[in-house]
Amino acid sequence: FQHFNLFPHMTVQKNITLAPVQLKLKTQEEADKQAMELLERIGLADKANEYPNMLSGGQKQRVAIAGVMAMKPRILVLDEPAAGLDPKGRDVILAQISEYHRQRGNTILLVSHSMEDIGRVADRVLVMNNAHAEMYDETRAVFSRGELLEPMGLRLPQITSIMRRLRKMGLPVSETVLNVDEAVMELLPLLKKRKEEDKNHAI
Repeated sequence: FQHFNLFPHMTVQKNITLAPVQLKLKTQEEADKQAMELLERIGLADKANEYPNMLSGGQKQRVAIAGVMAMKPRILVLDEPAAGLDPKGRDVILAQISEYHRQRGNTILLVSHSMEDIGRVADRVLVMNNAHAEMYDETRAVFSRGELLEPMGLRLPQITSIMRRLRKMGLPVSETVLNVDEAVMELLPLLKKRKEEDKNHAI
């Protein structure tokens, strides 16, 4: 929801347990346990007994998404879920989305202008431009066509752009690195090799 839709008279934990109990998906005891697990994952277990007006905007957003995940929908639609969050909150939400998908194996439709977010969590990407589907492919394949994305107002993730530049400079790295973790995996062996070469030259 655009404005979180948390019930102000209910605690954070009760906001998460309400729908699963009302829909008879879980008993109150099961819902309470699940809520605490979700709150632990999003780093808000200590806020379980607080009320929404005691939370920051980013914290409310994380609770709202946890509440939807508690219902275990077969298809989850998220429109800019990390918008307005600080870097830590953004990392937590994206990790939560990835973990939820890994555990449930269900469909998640994530709408975002942030190619960094897409690179971290998406398996496949549908690029829309002026109400037309311009591309639909695996994330790596879409990011390999950066020259087509930029005229549509979409920038490649910064780390992807950096790695493409390094490749043009002659470094043997992939030009379709999706995130920082992948970049580290590619660059560390090269740095170690360079360090060994420098050490040998010094001898």
